Amino acid sequence: MNELLSLAVETGSVIEVVTAVGDTVLEMSPLLRVHAARRPLDELRLQQTFEIGDERTFEQDPKYALRLVVDIAIKALSPAINDPTTAVQAMDQIEDLLIRLGRRPLNIGTYHDDQGALRLVVPFPTWDDFLRLALDEIRSCGANSVQVMRRMNALIQNLGQVLPAERHEALRHWKERLRGTVARTFEDSDEQQDASVADRQGLGLGEEKPNAATGSSKREAI
Repeated sequence: MNELLSLAVETGSVIEVVTAVGDTVLEMSPLLRVHAARRPLDELRLQQTFEIGDERTFEQDPKYALRLVVDIAIKALSPAINDPTTAVQAMDQIEDLLIRLGRRPLNIGTYHDDQGALRLVVPFPTWDDFLRLALDEIRSCGANSVQVMRRMNALIQNLGQVLPAERHEALRHWKERLRGTVARTFEDSDEQQDASVADRQGLGLGEEKPNAATGSSKREAI
């Protein structure tokens, strides 16, 4: 990034990278666009700022790690395998990755010069992008599984407890999407209630909230 930024500053241009990390680069695929340059840019220097390989790596592309674990989960939820316990275990790892990502600054796609002028734009995934990748396919493929719905409830609830406030709006959106999925999938009210409990094991110990009036406990849905 430093070399691209230096080139943009030297030529007074704005460089827009149009190929994201993890994209497949085909012949004639554009890698970047240069806007308003005062003079031509050194093409060799531009080429040397890109690293193209045969495979994605975890170090360069955090989406790749999420993608692999999500694939394990949705494969386990396929009708041919029908193994929701494996999907729940995959969500343990997904939650860990989301916690790590949610604590980091993710609005890192724009770079400016010393005078504050925009010089470089690079496509990076947002928090919303990471959540969609991590949750959407599992929510869809696991909609009929009480076990999966409970684990996903616990995942969203825990993220809301441990991540900073700027991450909460997106989590509230996914909480409502999950609630809608449960309502559409389970017609029986008892099943809806069971599927709405936050339970890290899926079918283990659902979180309970003491009833102040009776001293008894009841499960609390998110």
